[in-house]
Amino acid sequence: MLLNLLVLNVFIMFCSWLLVTYNQRAGLVDVAWSFSIALNVIIAAWVMETAPLLVRVFLGVFSGIWFLRLTWHLLRRYANETAEDTRYANMRRAMGDYQHLGFLAFFMFQAGLVVLFSYPMLELLNIPAQQWNDWTQATVFMAGMIMLLALIGESTADQQLYRFKLNPQNQDKTLDQGLWKYSRHPNYFFEWLHWFAYPILGLAAGVYGLWLYPLLMWLFLYYITGIPFSEQQALAHRGDNYKDYQRRTSMFIPWPPKA
Repeated sequence: MLLNLLVLNVFIMFCSWLLVTYNQRAGLVDVAWSFSIALNVIIAAWVMETAPLLVRVFLGVFSGIWFLRLTWHLLRRYANETAEDTRYANMRRAMGDYQHLGFLAFFMFQAGLVVLFSYPMLELLNIPAQQWNDWTQATVFMAGMIMLLALIGESTADQQLYRFKLNPQNQDKTLDQGLWKYSRHPNYFFEWLHWFAYPILGLAAGVYGLWLYPLLMWLFLYYITGIPFSEQQALAHRGDNYKDYQRRTSMFIPWPPKA
């Protein structure tokens, strides 16, 4: 199953790369990444009959909805971009004449990351039904509550930012209302929160290694892919306006703003 999913991921990323070589907008990789995880989880939950039906339905439905919503949000953002995402534009300039091969390697690397971030769901789906104990229903309920809260929170944050950016009058301004009043990155916070659902679910099967995933996602968001770039771009475009926002507002965990 893992090999089949990897082949599927490579195919999706290769097709996405072909399109990017034509339109010169590599941000499509984010859409392909999220969509690939959604497919991995939905297909695995449907095909793999090892875990209890309740666990399969929960992961197929809840995780599927999570990553399909993220795919829709990223696709909507991509469709509204008037220029290539700065991250990928910088990569394109750095690679120069080798940009097509460079992006091909980058897209293939993303296919591997899809497997890495699909692993918690695939691991849970591969645990035999007899290994799950009497706490299964309780952990499914707790995981469902966490995922529902995270889904509502991230959807709300994304929609608030999307509507704010649609207004031309908000150019060079910082959104500091709604969830963005309490966190500079509420979307990333709820993304991180969602990853706690899987280790909690795994408690009923005696699987504890999945607790590494909230830590892994926090490291990615806090130090690599999310917050550092967003903060850098915000300071470059909004200067003192964003510095004042930084002074008042929690970086990650939602918290009442300073006076």
